[in-house]
Amino acid sequence: MEQHSDQFYALSEDALEKTEQVKRRDMLGLFMPLLRDAAMDELGEFEALRQHNKRIRQHTLDNLDYYLARFELEATNNGNQVHFADTGAELNSIVLDICQQHSARLVAKGKSMVTEETGLNDYLQRGGLDVVETDLGEYIIQLAGETPSHIVGPALHKSQSDIRDLFFDKHPLGERELEDIPALVSEARQMLRETFLKADVGIIGSNALIAETGYSMLVTNEGNGDLCANLPSILIVCTTLDRILPRGEDAAAVQRLLVRSATGQPQTCYTSFYSGPRREGDTDGPLETHFVLLDNKRSDILASDYKEMLQCIRCGACLNHCPIFTSVGGHSYGAVYTGPMGSVLTPLLSSLEEAEALPNACTSCGRCAEVCPSDIPLPDLLRDLRHEQSQQKITPRSWRGGLRLHAFLAARPTLYRFFVDLGVGVMARLGKKKGVFKRLPLASGWTQVRDFPAPQGDTFMKQYKARSRGDE
Repeated sequence: MEQHSDQFYALSEDALEKTEQVKRRDMLGLFMPLLRDAAMDELGEFEALRQHNKRIRQHTLDNLDYYLARFELEATNNGNQVHFADTGAELNSIVLDICQQHSARLVAKGKSMVTEETGLNDYLQRGGLDVVETDLGEYIIQLAGETPSHIVGPALHKSQSDIRDLFFDKHPLGERELEDIPALVSEARQMLRETFLKADVGIIGSNALIAETGYSMLVTNEGNGDLCANLPSILIVCTTLDRILPRGEDAAAVQRLLVRSATGQPQTCYTSFYSGPRREGDTDGPLETHFVLLDNKRSDILASDYKEMLQCIRCGACLNHCPIFTSVGGHSYGAVYTGPMGSVLTPLLSSLEEAEALPNACTSCGRCAEVCPSDIPLPDLLRDLRHEQSQQKITPRSWRGGLRLHAFLAARPTLYRFFVDLGVGVMARLGKKKGVFKRLPLASGWTQVRDFPAPQGDTFMKQYKARSRGDE
């Protein structure tokens, strides 16, 4: 999939000018945290459960070779075929080869960020296949020719009227009203039904792979995952190496936090476990099942100081709580993975230079770390990436120089206070008449979009010392 993470600043400016989308993102940033908090309060054991999950994930990643081998053995014993792909291009090639071996023409596809990462849809379409996204959000953005704006809700940037106009344009169903959301959902269901019934191949993702049984767990709210998995004769599960977990109860523990963190629900409508192809006596299910497990630099991340990022369960909670994401939206990141988790993961999957802006798309508020169900220290990882950028001289020279100057002064409190007192005093006098500055040297990034308030008096330290002496 083509990346545009080097255009973060320009894309963010464009996003902020779309006032209707800004309002929807504001609502996302307001209500999703409330739903998540209510769900966690009802659970009552968030911290204990996330520490348990963290220990399980760390243990699994520390012994990844063993658990992958165990999963491959058990999955194969269940009748599955297991493939390993080093790169996104290799995963795409494996999937296309499976489809071509069975002369497939139509693919029914469930929601999968991994296949977004590899650009699988475009690859299969270039290979002559018709690929239809069956998750409602993914179906909407496929019709619109867009990419997901959120890892959980791909079409959250679309309004009801946007979707209505899109359906009128793309669905040849004649005159109709589509006056409300149930009517829109009903029409999407009508259009997708034929896809489920006629598809030669179903492709889905996975929220967890269970080593002891060779099973795959998938969490959905629409049931489309089960239809993709059970109706076509061929099923392909595309996921990454780091989705592996030792036992079924570990997957269940992850699910308890995943659902509440993602949507604020105590339980999704569907939590499905897939064991393999149809057995003798089964009335439905695929005749052939494949697992395609992607590395794509995960092994490199595992061997680095950023291996905690592989504990991410893709719940989207950090996005919903991030003031940057809820201000500019997912498309501004120009990448598959967005928000705080994407600002760490994208540079690791591409390069620090290509994604130079993303580690800096952070206010250091720490909300992402507070709500992360895997207890990933996202602010620390972002700071480490910024440090690497500085060491590699990727950031602008003026930025590095400014930070070096600040570090020099911060290490010398007396000198620091002298220059701060001097600067505040000068600005207070110059800005006394208007109360704000329209322009300031070395602060154009601020003043080009907002006024800078003039200081109203002495610095805090000067006022504190004066009160301590009893001068006030």
